[in-house]
Amino acid sequence: MTKDNTSPANGSILVVGGGISGLTTTLEAAEAGYEVFLVENKPYLGGRVSQLNQYFPKLCPPTCGLEINFKRIKDNRKIKVFTMAEVEKVEGSPGNYNATIKLNPRLINENCTACGECVDVCPVERKNDFNFDMDNTKAVYKASEMAFPMRYTIDSSVCKGSECGKCADVCKYNAVELNMESKTLNIQVGAVVWSTGWKPYDAEQIDNLGFGKHKNIITNMMMERLSAPNGPTKGEIIRPSDKKAPESVVFVQCAGSRDENHLTYCSYICCMASLKQATYVRAQYPEAKIYIFYIDLRTPGQKYEKFYKNLKEDENVFFIKGKVAEVTEEPDGSITVVAEDTIAGEKVRQTADMVILATGMQPAAKPHADLKVNEDGFIINDFEKGGMFAAGCANKPADVVSSNQNATGMALKAIQTLVKR
Repeated sequence: MTKDNTSPANGSILVVGGGISGLTTTLEAAEAGYEVFLVENKPYLGGRVSQLNQYFPKLCPPTCGLEINFKRIKDNRKIKVFTMAEVEKVEGSPGNYNATIKLNPRLINENCTACGECVDVCPVERKNDFNFDMDNTKAVYKASEMAFPMRYTIDSSVCKGSECGKCADVCKYNAVELNMESKTLNIQVGAVVWSTGWKPYDAEQIDNLGFGKHKNIITNMMMERLSAPNGPTKGEIIRPSDKKAPESVVFVQCAGSRDENHLTYCSYICCMASLKQATYVRAQYPEAKIYIFYIDLRTPGQKYEKFYKNLKEDENVFFIKGKVAEVTEEPDGSITVVAEDTIAGEKVRQTADMVILATGMQPAAKPHADLKVNEDGFIINDFEKGGMFAAGCANKPADVVSSNQNATGMALKAIQTLVKR
């Protein structure tokens, strides 16, 4: 019988990305007793899930899952969180990595109580990227009322700095540091999990679908923010051009996906996202007509198939199998879409008050490390080499449930790396 000569590697794990996959990986590893460094480039944790109105399978609001995770992170001394931080490079080998992390200046320190007095006196506005530029915030802002950490951030690209200084003058807690500078730190870890998530495909690149040219054409993620109670319209779904309640809505599936000129792959979540958003419209406007143009509908699993079946029985929801070829804007701001109905074998023209494009998912970041990526930019997990792993949508398009399951597995893979054999 041979003796198992195991020796501990560096006992820390670096998790890059603070979305739902990164949170899950971090908590699973930390609650198993391992030190975890969680690095997020935004001022807040929660990723894309925090921007949703509801998510499957229970159609919960983001607060349902994120608040519990934030509390677990806050209560766990094994976790060190860095927001507004970027991993500049990772070098080394499994069990022994050196990571260089750049900490960008938030301009507001940990004394902040989120009282909001600095916002009241700020004279500068900025486009609200959390709401996909559909409204504005002040230069001093926080993404939402559930932002974690619950601190304001100053957008240095628009802030007037010491030339203004009103925020610093009004702050009773000395939380504003307009001269804060970036810092660089190096950490030693034994394993790295990349949970860098996804970003929506740029719909302006799809010339024939009119996004950016016509106000009443929006993307699926913009629709999530319109529908959310903390969104730009406080959850009221209205036309961007004139704030009118829509009487008809068209959903265009595979907007850029499964297209050799854009994203060659299926983004997995788009069909279910549109079906879910159709229920948002139905809840607010029971008489509204909904038209869903699709190539193929992907509803993986019994629950998703049942969801689709229930919606299909709705007399005000119409499914048209055909790819939208072009769109035009009518004088009243309505949008007409033209498609080839592949079942009926004829051209279809449908006019609606609004059009929602089901834009696909693409990797949010390119890691600065020795990793393999496929032709679409997703990280390929090399389990034989080990040490560094991709979780959730950094590895492939996935929904929240699949991302959580995958992230749990990657936490285990990272933990296994911490013991050399």
